[in-house]
Amino acid sequence: MKTRTGIQPISAARRAKDRLVQVLVYLAFALAVIPLLSLLWLVVKNGIGRFDMEFLTHSMRNIGARDAGGGAYHAIVGTLEQVLLASLIAVPIGLLTAVYLVEYGEGGRLSRTISFFVDVMTGVPSVVSGLFVLAFWILVLGMPFSGFAGALALSILMMPVVVRSAEEMLRLVPRELREASYALGVPKWRTIVKVVLPTAFTGIVTGVMLAVARVAGETAPLLLTVFITDSINVDPFDGPQMGLPLYVFDQAGRPTDTAINRAWTGALTLILIVMLLNLVARLITWWRSPARRR
Repeated sequence: MKTRTGIQPISAARRAKDRLVQVLVYLAFALAVIPLLSLLWLVVKNGIGRFDMEFLTHSMRNIGARDAGGGAYHAIVGTLEQVLLASLIAVPIGLLTAVYLVEYGEGGRLSRTISFFVDVMTGVPSVVSGLFVLAFWILVLGMPFSGFAGALALSILMMPVVVRSAEEMLRLVPRELREASYALGVPKWRTIVKVVLPTAFTGIVTGVMLAVARVAGETAPLLLTVFITDSINVDPFDGPQMGLPLYVFDQAGRPTDTAINRAWTGALTLILIVMLLNLVARLITWWRSPARRR
């Protein structure tokens, strides 16, 4: 009686199926990348002409739609301040919510209720958050149009993204790390602060940057809460404040080639800001990575 040993040769049919699946995967990748690359090329091609120091250091004050010159400095300042304020509001709340769901909720009724509303908030259109802040913060409480009102609307959009991403990262932390800390007599809250959060830090930062990229280009909430101005306003708590999405919207609506060129350059500036923020986040995660500390 003979027994077969070793690896059996792969049949021609299996090779053909494997090759077909590879082709389909590459085709799907190309279908996903080609529109992205074409969009980036279109923005760079049309926006690079006005991308200069004048555009980055001047506002649109006393600049008409047909006038050459002008820039988006006031919009850049507004976007940075609004996104920063929204992050300061949404990140702590979202992170604490994720910690509760993973470490304390344990499938309870309150935990399931919070998860349900987080899922609902994930699908809320951006204009709804703007309408909510407009109705409650501005009309009911009588607060003025301001960058902070826009930051409140953006924070509503950021929270569910931060909660879900942080929750998934916290669940990936091995249970053995927690149990080892408990075995040494470390309290649960200290285990979370010293063991769980540092272990999930890289993934949490990535999730926060996804949330920032999600809200940095939102126009509808800002249109309802921040208003439009051509002047520089560095105080987000007082008066209308421009943002880059609003700047692009405003310039694109003007029927002149000069304004359209400014709109393209504003879009390019917004993309570069988001890319720069992602690069900074990558550097922070690399600096805090456990592999680098060894």
